[in-house]
Amino acid sequence: MAAEQEITLMKGNEAIANAAIRCGADGYFGYPITPQSEIIETLAVLKPWETTGMVVLQAESEVASINMVYGGAGAGKRVLTSSSSPGIALMQEGISYMAGAELPGVFVNVQRGGPGLGTIQPSQSDYFQATRGGGNGDYHVIVLAPNSVQEMADFVDLAFELAFKYRNPAMILSDGVIGQMMEKVVLPPFKPRRTEEEIKKECPWATVGRTKNRKPNIITSLELKSEVMEERNLHLQEKYNTIQEKEVRYETQQMEDADYIIVAFGSAARIAEKALELAREEGLKVGLFRPITLWPFPQKELVEAAQGKKGVLVAEINAGQMVQDVRLAINNTVKVEHFGRLGGIVPEPEEIVKALKEEL
Repeated sequence: MAAEQEITLMKGNEAIANAAIRCGADGYFGYPITPQSEIIETLAVLKPWETTGMVVLQAESEVASINMVYGGAGAGKRVLTSSSSPGIALMQEGISYMAGAELPGVFVNVQRGGPGLGTIQPSQSDYFQATRGGGNGDYHVIVLAPNSVQEMADFVDLAFELAFKYRNPAMILSDGVIGQMMEKVVLPPFKPRRTEEEIKKECPWATVGRTKNRKPNIITSLELKSEVMEERNLHLQEKYNTIQEKEVRYETQQMEDADYIIVAFGSAARIAEKALELAREEGLKVGLFRPITLWPFPQKELVEAAQGKKGVLVAEINAGQMVQDVRLAINNTVKVEHFGRLGGIVPEPEEIVKALKEEL
């Protein structure tokens, strides 16, 4: 057990792979794409099929990957996939199917710049896609945004926990900075994979087990009767309301005396921490508000934090996406401005401080 708490130096992508094995995942189905290829590469090196029995399969495409996740999730298994921005775009049909069929699954997006094939450099330009569902229909996925290698490891088990709790897909929305950088990390303790009996008990809806004493479980997102489909949609909206009430996560820094707030997530929040330090050295009282769940977005908590402040700067590595949620939340009660870099360029802390001065 002492080895399970051992501090290890590894990349964020490697932390995802190690955590998946340790949290009792049943299967990983993926396809390589920069900057997340180390996830499947690490799993291939670790060979969990020889130790825990976890299946690791390189599919023929991202479309195949997400549909394998759909099948595994339908059987109540803990399954996941990963990709980077263009690959996640290809998965959207399958993710929508999973949301409609209420299947728990985890997918990791290590973002790169776009649109299109774009660049292999880091970006945060998939925020809209992640928080607005991404595919067709009225649905949401739970979105966790890590800002460290440690959180990359921690959020795998959390994503599975939330996905199964609400029978809903969950995303870990990272980027090339967090995926590629190396930090010290404490990996989670080993958790055994669930037995078939445990799966049947936890997932009575799953397509497993004998059907002698019950009707067969049918998993589908298709419904031809409009009135039945409306009821299904209303049920989903009730579930999303519950998630919004109970699963908001965020953190703040130096907000007690702050006149201004920087709002940032993921790697941009890491950079904003240094910007916060530089601003305070110049006498600017600045605090940081970091959403950890991008959906559900910590709207009420941000409104409370912004009361009495002079202004809010939203720092992102995109053209301005989360800033829309910030403006919707604050509703013109406080001035909100945006700062971002595009094309895979990661901003410097000094640029954020400069934008704070010029805009607010």
